[in-house]
Amino acid sequence: MKPLILITNDDGVDARGIHALSEVALEFGEVIVMAPSHNASGKSLSLTTDRPLRVREVRQADGLAVYACDGTPVDCVKLALEHFCPRRPDLVLSGINHGSNSSINILYSGTMGAVLEATTLGFPAIGFSLLHHSPNADFEPSRPIVRHLVGHVLDHGLPPDVSLNVNIPRLGTDDIKGIRLCRQSKAKWLDSFEKRIDPLGRPYWWLTGKFVCQNPPDNSDEWALAHGYVSVVPVHTDYTDQAAIEQLQTIEQY
Repeated sequence: MKPLILITNDDGVDARGIHALSEVALEFGEVIVMAPSHNASGKSLSLTTDRPLRVREVRQADGLAVYACDGTPVDCVKLALEHFCPRRPDLVLSGINHGSNSSINILYSGTMGAVLEATTLGFPAIGFSLLHHSPNADFEPSRPIVRHLVGHVLDHGLPPDVSLNVNIPRLGTDDIKGIRLCRQSKAKWLDSFEKRIDPLGRPYWWLTGKFVCQNPPDNSDEWALAHGYVSVVPVHTDYTDQAAIEQLQTIEQY
């Protein structure tokens, strides 16, 4: 039996990135796409709890079923697994995101929120992102990377409770130097809310910000991307800082 692959994203069901990802996934098996009907970027691990979810069928083709859900990426994963997958998927994919999800961006990303949700449910999962925000981004150079990593994970699996955060530099196929296993860079966003006035004279605020990552080490994702490599960061959902447990032992002296 061919593998079954579940795919979602946070840019929406009509985004070029998810089309490219689905086409490569079809080379390996059957594909179920359940993606947001709208742009759901920045939703992280959020769920829809204040209203029911609605789903529409977008397309049915040989080995491919595409659905749009009016919820978050995590909603899409949960709903598809329970009601739209004919059997347990062999792999869950998310993306290809229009824009980076490296470093601290993983905390905000709906693309990676879906991946982490799948991981908590016991599925091997990969999130793919291309460092190109344009809706018309060229995903052709991403296809060999996706093909290699999907094939590798289907053949070899992943460690328990681990998923992959894959970021692809905005380069041509021949200019990508290779794949680097990395750690997540230490970085942050310097956020700012810009105050504006609407046509009726009412104030509103628009989120802006600057990404700051100074001197990333050469085993980090930001270094790899800056030097022409695809970054692959193994991630898990256990936020425990084991070293801090040792350092904070005096807390127990109550």
